[in-house]
Amino acid sequence: MSDARHTGPDLAPSRGSATRPDLPDRDDALALLRGMLLIRRFEEKSAELYTQEKIRGFLHLYIGQEAIAAGAIGVLQPEDAIVATYREHGHALARGVSADAVMAEMFGKAEGCSLGRGGSMHIFDAATRFYGGNAIVGGGLPLAVGLALADKMQDRPRVTACFFGEGAVAEGEFHESLNLAALWNLPVLFCCENNLYAMGTALERSEAEVDVSLKAASYQVPAWPIDGMDVLAVRDATRRAVDAVRQGGGPYFLEFRTYRFRPHSMFDPELYREKDEVETWKRRDPIPAFSSQMTDAGVLAPEDVAMLETDVEGVIERAVQFAEEGTLEPVENLLRHVYTERTEP
Repeated sequence: MSDARHTGPDLAPSRGSATRPDLPDRDDALALLRGMLLIRRFEEKSAELYTQEKIRGFLHLYIGQEAIAAGAIGVLQPEDAIVATYREHGHALARGVSADAVMAEMFGKAEGCSLGRGGSMHIFDAATRFYGGNAIVGGGLPLAVGLALADKMQDRPRVTACFFGEGAVAEGEFHESLNLAALWNLPVLFCCENNLYAMGTALERSEAEVDVSLKAASYQVPAWPIDGMDVLAVRDATRRAVDAVRQGGGPYFLEFRTYRFRPHSMFDPELYREKDEVETWKRRDPIPAFSSQMTDAGVLAPEDVAMLETDVEGVIERAVQFAEEGTLEPVENLLRHVYTERTEP
């Protein structure tokens, strides 16, 4: 069942090339590494809590894909919008939603960022303009187009970044959204996180054309494949794309080629891919790769990495405690926040 396309990740751009981004300074490197570590440790703890039935429902982990959220989201401005999928905990954390609020949400507690009503798959935080967490495959694309259309009609210099998996490419919303965004020259950045498997279906089993960026380019949208396991490559490409969109260049499309190290969800028996394939990709784990790159270059010292691990461990411990001590929403409130409440003028 394994395929050469998956075992040896060929991530060279098929159209054009990108120069190697410059090395970050120490503070910048610490921030990028901390961002990835926070997501990784949060997800690992979530898996543990799920087995203890403290997190219920479905749980989709982002382990292996951290370089994308950590590298891309920091490029955006606070007034920009983000739309994500059900594998969105990492995006929320990278956006600045607190680990406390995200963990409480996953516990179903009222202190969560969505008052405990969204759970793992529907993280939402209006204060940071984080618009989901959307459980429907491809469902976030038309929402992103709508947000971008509103910004253009109001002449606001904002960008909407929409994250989705390559499985969304098979949905009608993908084609409708790319077409309208290009037709109306909307300020939206489409970020495809291509981890090669839509649930348990390999890309070549569902798509006659497996070059996702080529599909986007067919709508006259600038589209580029990027090494999604390299946080610096992700950030550099995102920064250039965001700048172009913000300057009125219309929509852009980035295909981040990546890999999830864990099954599709905690319920997934993972019978569709070989263990050797997973282990091959784990050798390109973005966290130790970036850590080694920075220490080898003298940007970071080994004790810096240990310091970050300790810091992140404390954040996760406090988030779990916060969620544990949270409160369940009273039954009498269950009909609230369904419709807009009438207020006196």
